[in-house]
Amino acid sequence: MKAFFSKLSQAVMLPIALLPAAGIMLGLGGSFTNQSMIDAYQIGILQDGTLLNSFLQVMTAAGGIVFANLPLMFALAIAIGFARAEKGAAALAATIAYLVMNVAIAKTLTVAGMVDTTNNTVVLMGNHYAGVLADVLGIHNTLSMGVFGGLIAGGITVILHNKYHDIKLPEFLGFFGGARFVPIISAFSALFYGIVLVFVWPYIGAAFGSIGAMLGEMTASGHGYIASFIFGIIERALIPVGLHHVFYLPLWQTEIGGTAEIAGHVYKGTQNIFFGSLANGDYSQFSSTNFMSGKFTFMMFGLPAAAYAMYTVADKENKKEVGGLLFSVALTAFLTGITEPIEFTFLFLSAPLYYFIHVPLAGLSFMLMDLLNVKVGMTFSGGFIDFSLFGMLPGLTGTENHWYYIPLLGLIYGPVYFLLFRWFILKYDIKTPGRKGSAVAVVRKQDYHASKAVGGANDSQADEMINALGGKDNIVDVDACITRLRITVKNGDLVKDNKYWTEHLGAKGLVKIGNTGIQAIYGAQAAGFKAQINAKLGK
Repeated sequence: MKAFFSKLSQAVMLPIALLPAAGIMLGLGGSFTNQSMIDAYQIGILQDGTLLNSFLQVMTAAGGIVFANLPLMFALAIAIGFARAEKGAAALAATIAYLVMNVAIAKTLTVAGMVDTTNNTVVLMGNHYAGVLADVLGIHNTLSMGVFGGLIAGGITVILHNKYHDIKLPEFLGFFGGARFVPIISAFSALFYGIVLVFVWPYIGAAFGSIGAMLGEMTASGHGYIASFIFGIIERALIPVGLHHVFYLPLWQTEIGGTAEIAGHVYKGTQNIFFGSLANGDYSQFSSTNFMSGKFTFMMFGLPAAAYAMYTVADKENKKEVGGLLFSVALTAFLTGITEPIEFTFLFLSAPLYYFIHVPLAGLSFMLMDLLNVKVGMTFSGGFIDFSLFGMLPGLTGTENHWYYIPLLGLIYGPVYFLLFRWFILKYDIKTPGRKGSAVAVVRKQDYHASKAVGGANDSQADEMINALGGKDNIVDVDACITRLRITVKNGDLVKDNKYWTEHLGAKGLVKIGNTGIQAIYGAQAAGFKAQINAKLGK
């Protein structure tokens, strides 16, 4: 089960990786076409009707279309991520299945007379279900399933694909065999499970909606901070096994995280509500950010301070080398919110330092942001780039999002992280990088540049990684998310241990998921190493 959810987390990172680009377009476009900002600063070139204003409106729409079609992207991502071969054929089949599924749903609702057009609800067994209808890719009045719809279509497609992608048909049907057969059977399957979903999903949607309503009631009654605190604890606790994406995704992208009607359109999930608000200038719904705002304080201020604490306790002769390593991971955390390189730097040295100090402080950050009514969203993580676009810009243009509490609390969080980390390291004699003879895990500049180039030739590094994974015959699949290589092997006992990977291969750490799942943490280099290893394997 761990291996499955690790693979799922890896697969969903493909569409999530698109969100920063789309979010930047929405952030810039939405903020600079906000009439309140234009009037406040008397910026004539941004007035409605000007060339720049028109371009920014196009930019806003371009960013919005990504968020509007995330379900289809998730269908593609699941198919690509789980397909064992012919990944392109799997992606095509998932697209066809997603379209057929929605058409089957929409037509079934119509011919069965289940749509009440007077109040836009679905009628099932005499009960009216509101908020479950949507228009998807030009398909009118299908069920609003959000990313779950994409996961369903992609999941069933990849099961069919892995079973039939190499099927051999009779000679007179030979043209339709192999990978060509998969889109055909996927389309027919989608027809039937689309019809089934008509009679099942309204109940599921209502159940999810009740969870979102409960969270909304907790927030309205002044107890939403409890949910925020629990969210922060669980989200950070799942980082070491790479399953945090699976946890937060339903809250960000489905009605479990709440619903809101903005400019006549119903948005589901905290992230969709936030970006719907940003795109339409309806900032009354910015309260949806309670599962996002808490990241900024510990990512921008806490963890960089922890890195500085580790630097101060390093041996004098190692300070220069350690300083370069820790400065790079601290800057990455501050700017982009990619914190795994620094978190894994101390996680494998002292799990209590991670779970008993860092994780509770992260949960507390989410709770405090909620109590302070901070309403700052993000694309995928809480770095300075997202903070500037989705916190400062909207705040400076008239939105009451209380963004200024983030740096103010950061002035407290920085020293707290520094003092607690330094105290813990000294008291329990933790051998952080460069301290008391411990290794300084750095990657040479030439290795870094080689890993960034897809066609770059760092042959020795890739060969060493393959050997450390038990050789070519032991490797089933190699993929990568933003910060880690995610590898499936036949026998995990043949894989070198964490010490070998950190000291000889420059990894921040190694995680084993069961006996077949391997995660090597490399930060931004992970995608480059994936390409090099797959090139060696001929994949």
